Amino acid sequence: MKVSDFDYELPEELIAQTPLEKRDESRLLVYHRKSKVIEHRVFKEIGEYLYPGDCLVINDTKVIPARLLGNREDTGGKIEFVLLNREEGDTWRVLVKPGRRAQIGTRFVFGDGLLKAEVLSKTEEGGRIVRFFFDGVFEEVLDRVGIMPLPPYIHEELKDKNRYQTVYARYEGSAAAPTAGLHFTPELLKQLEDKGVIIARVTLHVGLGTFRPVKAENIEEHKMHEEVYDVSQEAADCINGARKAGNRIIAVGTTSLRTLESIADESGVIHSGKGETGIFIYPGYRFKVTDALITNFHLPKSTLLMLVSALAGREEILKVYEEAISERYRFFSFGDAMFITDK
Repeated sequence: MKVSDFDYELPEELIAQTPLEKRDESRLLVYHRKSKVIEHRVFKEIGEYLYPGDCLVINDTKVIPARLLGNREDTGGKIEFVLLNREEGDTWRVLVKPGRRAQIGTRFVFGDGLLKAEVLSKTEEGGRIVRFFFDGVFEEVLDRVGIMPLPPYIHEELKDKNRYQTVYARYEGSAAAPTAGLHFTPELLKQLEDKGVIIARVTLHVGLGTFRPVKAENIEEHKMHEEVYDVSQEAADCINGARKAGNRIIAVGTTSLRTLESIADESGVIHSGKGETGIFIYPGYRFKVTDALITNFHLPKSTLLMLVSALAGREEILKVYEEAISERYRFFSFGDAMFITDK
């Protein structure tokens, strides 16, 4: 399969630049895989498509202000870091721009000296391993000097940084939000639980590989960045129990789905644990545990579009996207939602 097989034309004005005032007022396109029927709803009506016993799997990662703007300590040259993941202690894997300024041994200063860093080594992907120096608690310092790392297609300033967090975000570590979850409110989640929908929490810290373009012409040659996951025994028991009872497993977002498919064995049983996953899902993939997916609308030629195409069919998804464009849905991170259901 070629990258061009997953291309489509999107008018730029449909790329959502700001979140809606009310999270659950976003539009919801419901796509029924079996009948190929499309419905146009509002997200707060999602409960009409969920049934008692369904297991909704959410990703409770929390976005950190991972973007750092600073200067070289010796020359004053400008530098940008984006934190990817903690290696150990105060050592992090980061993206750097411009890379030529970040040679091994170079030191940088951020936030008027509140945070300093030294480059220890280079990574295979072109990033850097750096050690940070600071007084106090790293997370508190980062909160003062860091910036929310919004996707490159968002050009407007985010006035309330909490709007790039889900209401159930718990564990810090992501460089990007699991955006399908941005549509939920505490009230909507309670409404679903009162209906008998089971909610299971997993954690996958989202890396910027989410936005990395597929450069290989043949998609099978693309290598995903690895991301850290953590699935508790409680969550595994919850998901396995729902599946054993014959109920649906519904992933909220591609990150939840990738976590599920990474930790399920060939018979679809979920196993608890921590680790890293670089799973790449594209058409031809056989899903082991996921029955349905709540997701946003994804970039042309992206690995996320390939993932939803694996679940619902490439040609079908491109037709659905065509209708979403003609209906003027809002696209990408702050955009509207889609429910791909097997019902």
